[in-house]
Amino acid sequence: MADECFTHPRLAAIYDPLDPDRSDLDAYVRMTEEFGARRVLDIGCGTGVFALLLAARGIHVVGVDPAQASLDVARAKPGGERVHWIRGDATTLPPMRADLATMTANAAQEIQDPQAWRETLRGAYEALRPGGRLVFETRDPARRAWEHWNREASYRVTHIPDVGAVQSWVQLIDVSEPLVTFRWTYVFASDGQVLTSDSTLRFRDRQEVEADLVAQGYTVQAVRDAPDRPGKELVFVARRS
Repeated sequence: MADECFTHPRLAAIYDPLDPDRSDLDAYVRMTEEFGARRVLDIGCGTGVFALLLAARGIHVVGVDPAQASLDVARAKPGGERVHWIRGDATTLPPMRADLATMTANAAQEIQDPQAWRETLRGAYEALRPGGRLVFETRDPARRAWEHWNREASYRVTHIPDVGAVQSWVQLIDVSEPLVTFRWTYVFASDGQVLTSDSTLRFRDRQEVEADLVAQGYTVQAVRDAPDRPGKELVFVARRS
């Protein structure tokens, strides 16, 4: 199940305005160019920001996500008709031969169950052409990012056109490593509605991820640093053998 911030129509509609800086995607755009990818599978595409960036460059993109509300937002954006949107996950894909498969932001860590994670890696493998690559990021658990997830550090008021002011903040709920649960709270000034979204991320270390990739048939080509969070995230580049 996707989190409420992706599945609730009112929250999905404000997801992008609440997180307008997507410079984290620049590295993925560069890797798309580096690998000469012309067909890309975006797993956990959400509201379609990355998929649409690529589509605007003439790349054929398939965006898959389990949250209908997020896909509705993606489809309604300018250029949304250029992307093939699928409601589902990497285990429910039609036959394809992508040059590159991606899981940006927290998409990989949102998959908590070990079996679901293995099936996701395998689904991406089957969707890639021979020699195609899977690229995704995960936060380095040694950096304990969750220690900074609190209201004091995250509280903000965002003024969104046609919506009004929205207060938002995050609160840490539980740490049972490798799982970390937190809650976002949203308060809409226009009518006082309060909505919450609980999320649980699985923190995997480098050795675990590399072993999982090899077990599914990949060759790990590189583990890079995330330019937007240097020293805090691991970016895996795995090749279908």
